[in-house]
Amino acid sequence: MGGPEANGGAADASSGSATRVYSDDHSTVEIPDTAHQISQDSWFQVGFVLTTGINSAYVLGYSGAIMVPLGWIGGVVGLILATAISLYANALVAKLHEYGGRRHIRYRDLAGFIYGREAYNLTWVLQYVNLFMINVGYIILAGSALKAMYVLFQDDNVMKLPHFIAIAGVACGLFAISIPHLSALRVWLAFSTLFSLVYIVVAFVLAIKDGIESPPRDYSIHGSKTSRIFTTIGASANLVFAFKTGMLPEIQATVRQPVVENMMKALYFQFTAGVLPMYAVTFIGYWAYGYQASAYLLNNVSGPVWLKAVANMSAFLQTIIALHIFASPMYEYLDTKYGIKGSALAIRNLSFRVLVRGGYLGVTTFVSALLPFLGDFMSLTGALSTFPLTFILANHMYLMAKKHKLTFLQKNWHWLNVIFFGFMSVAAAIAALRLIAVDSTFYHVFADL
Repeated sequence: MGGPEANGGAADASSGSATRVYSDDHSTVEIPDTAHQISQDSWFQVGFVLTTGINSAYVLGYSGAIMVPLGWIGGVVGLILATAISLYANALVAKLHEYGGRRHIRYRDLAGFIYGREAYNLTWVLQYVNLFMINVGYIILAGSALKAMYVLFQDDNVMKLPHFIAIAGVACGLFAISIPHLSALRVWLAFSTLFSLVYIVVAFVLAIKDGIESPPRDYSIHGSKTSRIFTTIGASANLVFAFKTGMLPEIQATVRQPVVENMMKALYFQFTAGVLPMYAVTFIGYWAYGYQASAYLLNNVSGPVWLKAVANMSAFLQTIIALHIFASPMYEYLDTKYGIKGSALAIRNLSFRVLVRGGYLGVTTFVSALLPFLGDFMSLTGALSTFPLTFILANHMYLMAKKHKLTFLQKNWHWLNVIFFGFMSVAAAIAALRLIAVDSTFYHVFADL
């Protein structure tokens, strides 16, 4: 074949059928139809897409969500282990991107190819529930950042969290309409990195100042023995949720050839340099405030009002960009299903994005305002979808795909991972349900937290 597609270039797939390209080993693979761009981005750009998810405003809650229930030893060891295990599981999925003569640009495509139609549908449901809940959390974070900034200047209790969540939803909708696909982020990834550095550095520096000036902190794990067991199990779901995987094939679809080699470079970047800011703000936040570390660290820190305002605004703006990444699989599905191709500014395409993406984010915003205490549900989501997608499915798919090439020990290793993370998924789900039952007596819908 001739032309750019034959040499690993972009596959526009405008014909509605699979496009044939060369894989890493120069054999021919097929790319399914998609309305979004394929093989356009460098590994470095993809690496920043991945690190944007890790260092999003969620990181401002990890001192409270991870360190407080686990303590110093459990929190530090657990986060390092979660990093290594997440890198390993992602590498397994990345290596299956070109498998069986096809390039699997969606997680459900890979699962369906290996297991069949039922697995395709189940993976689709798990993935989109997971991503929807992540996006709900992002809008809650964006609204919380706006509220925190408002309180700095006007603490009159007139504007409440649901109002700020509504403003955040409108901002996310405008951004979604303006950015047609994941590859189009480009310069926005630089802004995302800048915004992340602003709120991480501000939180880091102010927390150090507070920690130096404060009396000794309490680092003990509070609660009864039974409650500590359940909170520890729930925190394990937050450990893996910190890396927010579950859409790796969709991100890998954007990387240039050789796709496996370049994706591995992006993953190594994500899990080395990319995790350092998250580690820094998580550990320093816990060191400075102990068991009183907030679910939003900028609410703990003391310092100049203008500096805290800048940090909160940066968290708000970065959250809008990060949400777009985790909403992109839904956008790709809708754009492909309804044939939204060609110029992003074409009237039909622009109208479609306004109505469909606006509608999707409208529902997301309503759920965010309705249930702003969604942290409990996040733990349940992590148990029911993040664990299965990131660890159970990754190990079992690799086992099924490579079973004739694996040694006896390698097969047992993957089965051990499947069984262990299956147990962890069940245990974390039980812990999350208990937490929801306990906290439901304290919260109400449209709460002003």
